Formats: sequence, structure tokens, C-alpha cells
Amino acid sequence: MEGRPSEPDGFRDFVAARSAALLRAGWLLTGDWASAEDLVQTALAAAWPRWASLTRQDAPELYVRKVMMNTFLRWRQRRWNGEIATGRLPDTRAEQDVFAQVDARQVLLAALDRLPARQRAVVVLRYFADQTEAQTAAAMGCSVGAVKAHAAKALARLRDAPGLAELMTGGVTS
Repeated sequence: MEGRPSEPDGFRDFVAARSAALLRAGWLLTGDWASAEDLVQTALAAAWPRWASLTRQDAPELYVRKVMMNTFLRWRQRRWNGEIATGRLPDTRAEQDVFAQVDARQVLLAALDRLPARQRAVVVLRYFADQTEAQTAAAMGCSVGAVKAHAAKALARLRDAPGLAELMTGGVTS
């Protein structure tokens, strides 16, 4: 089409390969799929014009995750969040009990909601996205020490989260 910018080389392949992981991280950060999709789309839109530079530096995913973190943290700073998205219905063909899946998601989201934004971001990056401390620090624009401090505080709060221990141990608590 005339006047339409051409797609950067490798962008479509990156989106196809990494979108599921990025959406999962977005969901863990925001708590719902619609916001996660918005978050990933915002990050990918920011990466599009810089794509050639990002691929030369071999850092497109790091950049996209950093944009996701910064956008998420900026969204959490807003006072009003009037948009309440409805969740997707679970896949009824799943082998697990559908209600147990929904309950587990609710317990996880409730536990993550108890965390301040930066602690939640560290938990998502370190433990769900399997990033190193250095990668997490780079994505969040902070020091490795700050990542360690946020992780320690977040894990302490999560240990006290109602229902989370039972979920992780299969209903058995010590």
C-alpha cells in the first residue's frame, strides 16, 4: 500500500515466537487478558520503529519487556482505573477441573494484587518469565540489589497470602 511503512525484517517472526510468553507476563502483571493484550500491543508498537536497531543489538525482547514494565508501572500510578474487563471463559476441554483452574487463577491474582507494583513486576519477571536478576534489573531500570530487595519482600508477602500456600502444596499446609 502507498504511504504505509514496510514491516521491519524479523518483526513478524518475533511476535509469532514470543507473543505467548509476553502475554503470559502481561496477564500476570495486570490480572486480566484484555489489559495484558493492551500492554503487549503498546510494547510492540514502541519496538516497531526501533526494530532495526534492536535486532542489531540483539535485544528486542529485553526492550519489549522493559517497555511492558514501564507501561505497567505507569498505569499503576494512575489514581483511577475505571475499566474492568471480563475474563475469558476457561477451555472446557481441559483435563483439569474447570472450576479448580478458575479458583487457582483467582488465588494467584489475589496474591499478586497484594503486592506493590514494583514487587509484582519483579515476581513476574524473575519467577514467571524466568529472567535473571540482571535481566530483571535491566527491564525495570533499577539495580540488581533493588531486584533482590523487591523479590525478598514480595516473597515474604506471598507466603502470607490467603490460599496461595494451599494452592502450591495441593491443599496440604504445614
